[in-house]
Amino acid sequence: MTSSLSLRAPAKINLYLEIRGNRPDGYHELVMVLQSIGLCDFVHLHAHTNDSVQISCNNPQVPTDGTNLAVRAALLLQQKYPGHGGVDIAIDKHIPMGAGLAGGSTNAAAVLVGLDRLWDLGLTLPELQELAAQLGSDVPFCISGGTALAVGRGEVLSPLPDLDRMALVICKHRQISISTIWAYQTFRAENLLSTSPVKDQHYSSQMLAAIAANEDANYVRIGRLLYNDLERVVLPAYPQIAELKALLQQDSFGALMSGSGSTVFAIAQDRSHAERLEALVASTYEDVDVWVTDTSVSGIEAI
Repeated sequence: MTSSLSLRAPAKINLYLEIRGNRPDGYHELVMVLQSIGLCDFVHLHAHTNDSVQISCNNPQVPTDGTNLAVRAALLLQQKYPGHGGVDIAIDKHIPMGAGLAGGSTNAAAVLVGLDRLWDLGLTLPELQELAAQLGSDVPFCISGGTALAVGRGEVLSPLPDLDRMALVICKHRQISISTIWAYQTFRAENLLSTSPVKDQHYSSQMLAAIAANEDANYVRIGRLLYNDLERVVLPAYPQIAELKALLQQDSFGALMSGSGSTVFAIAQDRSHAERLEALVASTYEDVDVWVTDTSVSGIEAI
């Protein structure tokens, strides 16, 4: 039996995020379109016979205790399927933290997928995603990846046609990290549901239709339909993010904050156009990290 495995763990962006209502469990009813991208972490697992779960990371800001979602994923599987030993987890971190790109979630997804293989558990995708939902709303999507409609609190997934190799520019202010909890709590506290600009306008249906058409020309349509309700609380609180988004919108198919931020992405015409946008951002801001990447059709993959 193989005792080591390395996995590719892609980041995600939100092409669409609409908050439909408040849930009694404290979460929100969401309609989201989630998309895997080429920017990824690498998760290396080494299984052993004792029960310890250890984690290390090349980024010293990543917690290496029980608060790390990857550790919680391993402990969850240990609890559910005892007797398989433990694991050493090493994360090669490339996805920025506090960025709205599901970096922690995709690491946890990689641990679930990897240990399923290393421990020969034989779990189905629905079984893995049911476990993943116990860890966080983005974790089930990170397992399967690609393009998906997510509803409920984000854990109920429906696959959508692949958006293959849509060129993207990913930008993040180095010093700004935003709490997802703060963003949603502020949205609720300000009672923004009652003034939703997309309520009853079928924006989500238009986005799904644009994705289903699956033609390069529809990247323009997708760009026009990008929407994120959380921008309504984050952008006023962080005008630097609003300014960055406005710069990207001037010369792209569309730009949007991903998740609760602080990342902003833009859809480019092609790779060379994305690289020109990268140069524009780099020359305008000293404190913004920029990545050129594209959409990905897969989630967690062994390498």
